[in-house]
Amino acid sequence: MTAIPKKDLVVISCLRQNARETLTKISRKTRLPISTIYDRLKLQEAELIVKHTSLLDFAKLGFNTRVSIAIKVPRELRLSLEDYLQKHTSVNSLYKINNGYDFMAEGIFRHLKEFQEFIEVLEDKFPGMEKQMYYIVDDMKREEFLSNPDQVDAFLNVKSNIDSKRENVRK
Repeated sequence: MTAIPKKDLVVISCLRQNARETLTKISRKTRLPISTIYDRLKLQEAELIVKHTSLLDFAKLGFNTRVSIAIKVPRELRLSLEDYLQKHTSVNSLYKINNGYDFMAEGIFRHLKEFQEFIEVLEDKFPGMEKQMYYIVDDMKREEFLSNPDQVDAFLNVKSNIDSKRENVRK
């Protein structure tokens, strides 16, 4: 892991708050020159920033069923299940996990019946599949980590404490 300068973390946290914020407004908030922000942002887009995106209220779009599904399949079916889930339009997020399961998928569906049909197809295509399903009722907190410029110092202190503990263990 490379050390990230504090000014970069402050700029990133401003973008985590609002990715559409203008460089001028970020400059006012951070008291960094616009040219510095632009240069640091370009560097971090190549190194650290994975994707600029928008978070949506799916219910307002008519997708009222959100489900997280932990899925386990026999070893020989893992790649084909991963491929199927990667390509399925209702799968919003997909993670490889452990603790007895292979994948965690977040699915977005218009209604419960559509989700049930999705599960039935999965069970038909992937015999021996085991699953745990969790219906997401409400977002309590979403994409908040490192999204407040005022908390960058606290983040750096926690990181510093962890790094010094690791260093003490090595000695």
